[in-house]
Amino acid sequence: MQINVVLADDEELFRVGMSYILSRDPEIRIAYEASNGKELLTYLENATDLPHIIIMDIKMPELNGVEATKIIHRQFPSVNIIALTTYNTKPFIRNMIAVGASAYLVKNSPPDKVIHTIKQVYYKGFYYDSYVMQIVNDRYSSVNEASERSIFDESFITPREKEVLEYICKQHTTQEIAEALFISPRTVEVHRKNLLEKTGVKNIAGLVIFAINNTLVSPEIID
Repeated sequence: MQINVVLADDEELFRVGMSYILSRDPEIRIAYEASNGKELLTYLENATDLPHIIIMDIKMPELNGVEATKIIHRQFPSVNIIALTTYNTKPFIRNMIAVGASAYLVKNSPPDKVIHTIKQVYYKGFYYDSYVMQIVNDRYSSVNEASERSIFDESFITPREKEVLEYICKQHTTQEIAEALFISPRTVEVHRKNLLEKTGVKNIAGLVIFAINNTLVSPEIID
């Protein structure tokens, strides 16, 4: 029996290369290639036979890998997901594991490691290397729920935090933000503190740079 694999990645060249590498193994069959999360979900909803494994990128247009994984884990629980991405920091790993990924790999992984991971997930249901396992173990001793999310998770920041962030990027003072949003200055400071913790930056300048680089706000709002 072959392991039916779907590739979900917005980079066509990467998909072609990965498809070629994986197809050389007689136990693996590439069932479909999707360029974004929405395309992937459409395929799954209409598939006669669901794939065994999806190899999922995180950063994709239309619907990113985190949100796609949430939906697939809920609607198609028999399908295992392996994250394969350029992001290799704790928030991204924790986030994908938390929403249902069975394994996590970075794109510079050797081909034999990717194939080994696919087979481990197929036969055992999951596979974490020593680095990911350490992060998974650390996750349960963490009291900071923000560390479970990444910028690709829609719940990374709340709607109110985003409003405060936009005003911060516009260089408004705490008092001005409080008056604009009809909240107390103390509440503004709490939101500011939460934003600093979630983004991992140390000051407001770093927060503004983070927000722009990760498209949390539009560059046009900066005066």
